[in-house]
Amino acid sequence: MVFSKGVGLRGDAVVALIDGGASVRAAALSTGLSTRRVYEILQATGRGSGRRRTVVTDELRAVVVAAFGALGTLSGAAGAAGLSTGAARLVLVRAGLLPAVPPSRRLPAARARFAELIAAGSSEADASVQVGVDRRTARDWRRGVRRVGATRIYPDGTVVDSGHRSRYATSMTGTITSPLDTDSGRYLTLAQRLIIADELIAGRTVTAIAELIGKNKSSVSREIKAHQIDGSYGPHQAHAAAAAGRARPKPSKLVTNTALAAKVQDDLRDKLSPEQISHRLVKDFPDDESMRVSHETIYQALYLQARGGLKRQVQEALRTGRARRKPRRHNDQRNTRFIDPMVMISERPAEVEDRAVPGHWEGDLILGEFCRSAIGTLVERTTRYTMLIHLPDGHTAEQVRDGLITTLSALPAHLRGSLTWDQGSEMARHRQIQLATDLAIYFCDPASPWQRGSNENTNGLLRQYFPKSTDLSIHSPEDLEHVAQQLNRRPRKTLHWDTPAERLRDLLKTQ
Repeated sequence: MVFSKGVGLRGDAVVALIDGGASVRAAALSTGLSTRRVYEILQATGRGSGRRRTVVTDELRAVVVAAFGALGTLSGAAGAAGLSTGAARLVLVRAGLLPAVPPSRRLPAARARFAELIAAGSSEADASVQVGVDRRTARDWRRGVRRVGATRIYPDGTVVDSGHRSRYATSMTGTITSPLDTDSGRYLTLAQRLIIADELIAGRTVTAIAELIGKNKSSVSREIKAHQIDGSYGPHQAHAAAAAGRARPKPSKLVTNTALAAKVQDDLRDKLSPEQISHRLVKDFPDDESMRVSHETIYQALYLQARGGLKRQVQEALRTGRARRKPRRHNDQRNTRFIDPMVMISERPAEVEDRAVPGHWEGDLILGEFCRSAIGTLVERTTRYTMLIHLPDGHTAEQVRDGLITTLSALPAHLRGSLTWDQGSEMARHRQIQLATDLAIYFCDPASPWQRGSNENTNGLLRQYFPKSTDLSIHSPEDLEHVAQQLNRRPRKTLHWDTPAERLRDLLKTQ
């Protein structure tokens, strides 16, 4: 038989079950329909609302008693027999398994009795049956869980709201927690809202409540005023409204603005960092507000590929080659001494320290595989201009001396002020370099790379072009010049996002 109004085949099963004496709940469970839908089917077939008293037979009573003994819960016993919880409770009360007074009216006394039974050595299951509560309620009592409606608040602060499963996510422990339940210090959690509601009922002032939950009294006052319903504060409604009002994730600017994404993509290929890209966009597009993006947005597009907008992999796009942020680390520096006396950095003039006068350089070597090859690096402290020294035959003291003399002698006299180096053995001929170039040479303290920070930072940038554990002797002078030019075209934060090449050009024009 097929019914009108779209009842369908499952409607036949519902009618058959109801005609056979099953309850609406049992029919709903058997057919997989909601009770509301079962009632609609009964109305559509002329059987009224379906709300009629179910005849509780001796067989159903036996099922209820057996299920309660096995499961220990009223809801479980009612579901097994296809009865409502009220009908099942009546059966259990008459069987002497539950007290006549509903638990909601005697919970304080029942909880105290439960604690006495547990202290006397009864098991959790036996004690729950004797006081007439479900095992889950007894378990909550024993664990110190506080229950407010469908919400459970655990002693460690975990909040479980089983009434909003579609909105909240399951945690690792299997609890259902709200996205706002983590106390970030900025937003109220559900636990704090429940405390506000309880304390308002107890007659506490707003100031006292704010001190209790660790929030400003103005925040608590606004919370109460914003979420009052008929003069009463509703914590669950307030929490749901706060969740709905939070900013939803939106598409990344690098997804919606293709021109901006292309520009960022090109700069990443040119090995600029996200921060350099972000600030350089302001200089390159001063009148185009759409060409703006924060460096954090670029990092998120790289680290979180699901946000989209950038196609390159993290290892290719970031010069660090890392897929996540890490604390910076410094390599240990060697501590050697030379025959010729060294002039330490403590004797360096103040004009070098404050970078006010150009022409003072910092230098070092970047080493290749097994320290068999190297490239010399020089960085001007004021402009951050970089020069690379070709060392194809090795990096002994004599070879470094010859390379430095050749490179530094090509500079104008006013740009040959001083050179600061570490105490590596390659500078054993530092006295000869000083005499040949008329350049003062200063040495850092042992294990103090920060004393030549510009050069250390530049060496880190160069590792993107010359990775560690590779043979650096294969690079020609032209290769080094190309890398140096590309590095000198990068905008620098310390230069207010000008490039070293631009600063050096301006410097030469003024001389």
